[in-house]
Amino acid sequence: MRMTPTVIIVGILALLAAITLTVVYWPYATRDITPSEIFRERSSIENTGRKIYLQNGCVYCHSQSIRSIDWGHGAERIAQSGDYIADEPIALGSQRTGVDLSQEGGEHPDDWHIAHFINPRYTRPSSIMPPFQWLAMERIETLTRYIQGLGLKDADRRMERQIYWKQEAIKAYEAGPEQNAKWLSEIVPEGWRNIPNPYPTTDASLHRGQKIYQNFCIGCHGPIGDGMGPAQPWIYPPPLNFTILKDRGISGGILYYQIMNGITGSAMPYFKRDLESQKIWEVGDYVAVYFINQSDANTEPRGIDAAWEP
Repeated sequence: MRMTPTVIIVGILALLAAITLTVVYWPYATRDITPSEIFRERSSIENTGRKIYLQNGCVYCHSQSIRSIDWGHGAERIAQSGDYIADEPIALGSQRTGVDLSQEGGEHPDDWHIAHFINPRYTRPSSIMPPFQWLAMERIETLTRYIQGLGLKDADRRMERQIYWKQEAIKAYEAGPEQNAKWLSEIVPEGWRNIPNPYPTTDASLHRGQKIYQNFCIGCHGPIGDGMGPAQPWIYPPPLNFTILKDRGISGGILYYQIMNGITGSAMPYFKRDLESQKIWEVGDYVAVYFINQSDANTEPRGIDAAWEP
């Protein structure tokens, strides 16, 4: 066979057709369209929010798929093809400049997301995400409905929990500072309430705690811990004013537990995936020393000193 231009062009087209058949058409034709156990149809407002999400390029920074190699992201569930059968176009994404959003629904209450979209630095002071206040409140709220549906049936269960505990948090806040402080203590398991901060307060630990506070906490709680950070106008109940905790028996263990797990229903998120244990103790001690004006660091009951302590 002579290698004429016609033969070369026909050969190239045949090769491309074979590749398209194998890589594109065949996987599409034989795909599994069985709904997963968490699948549900999206509501109309969630679909509208999804359009806003796609129009504004959110997929360029946020993936929506957790794989078996992604446990370091704190995943609770491996994504399945049956999760996405209603998505057109598919928006799984490949970039993780921001967090993976495949199970974001119910991770935070609505007001946290609204403050975050208005300016991400309000809720995550070190965030590089651009602000979206220009979308205006109606579209921000619609976008929030889409985000709160990510995870589908699992997200719905998390949202039920957020709604229930938000009502409890509002009741405690509106009952006044004393009742609010009491409630914040009582929702912590008893064993944690009796644990002092196990590490001594030092200049170095306070400087580390201050840095952590500035990187994670200042947007809500403010630079002097009075709950008047820039996120405050968008959050209810408002961020905690730490000064109400003075003389109320708030141990290092209580602070640790609430920083680690967050306070469901409030805009206080969990930091167990962001901060190692030492950092949680140190930012808690920073809050105790400078805002509550009382610290139980390195007091009894205590065990053996940590190996690195002076």
